[in-house]
Amino acid sequence: MIQRFKLIVCRVLQKEAYFCAAKTENIIDIELTGQGLHEQPEKLCQGLQDLIAETDDPEGRPYDAILLGYGLCSNAIIGLAATIPLVVPRGHDCVTLLLGSKEKYKEYFDSHRGVYWYSPGWIQGGHMPGKQRYEKMLEEYRQKFGPEKAKYLMEADQSWIKEYSRATYIDWNLPGGEYYRQYTKDAAEFTGWEYDEIKGDPRLLQDLVDGNWNQNDFLTVAPGKKIADDLTNQGIIKQE
Repeated sequence: MIQRFKLIVCRVLQKEAYFCAAKTENIIDIELTGQGLHEQPEKLCQGLQDLIAETDDPEGRPYDAILLGYGLCSNAIIGLAATIPLVVPRGHDCVTLLLGSKEKYKEYFDSHRGVYWYSPGWIQGGHMPGKQRYEKMLEEYRQKFGPEKAKYLMEADQSWIKEYSRATYIDWNLPGGEYYRQYTKDAAEFTGWEYDEIKGDPRLLQDLVDGNWNQNDFLTVAPGKKIADDLTNQGIIKQE
């Protein structure tokens, strides 16, 4: 049976979300949110709850469920609730959705310390470590503070780069992929990191929009219940 879902998803997953939505028989209405808001989890949480409140009225908008294209994301989804089913993938962040499972994410992360993830959506945002970001910030600092202070500020800004050692591109084999792959290679060379590439997997995001919500990969929050963290048993999230 064809169902109608509202998918609220971070703009960083825009290409992948539309790709999966185009392949499902279900009706998917996509709402894109700003990327990078995980750095302000309280603001992101309130923004997501507002969007849920605007779309979860069964009488006004007959959705069968609201889907969240988010992971735990700095606890930004904790406390979210709806008056219709709310479905969330089990994952710490959007990389889980790009890789296809929390298990694949953990396997790679545990064996590749110091990884900085690259994907088309993150690259499009224009804030990924690399030559372009460096030159843009340097020019902004020069205009605001002058050349000498700009140099000092850039040295301070770049100090965190030493905490990472690898730029890993997640490849979904989507159009334009060669540009994003080369961007990541150039960024790795500029920062002094190793370059790596891992094949992405649409399975998790596709199952989300298809309505295939197995308990291992998804949390289905009943109407009136809230999302809570569940890190102790590796479920990542639960309802309460």
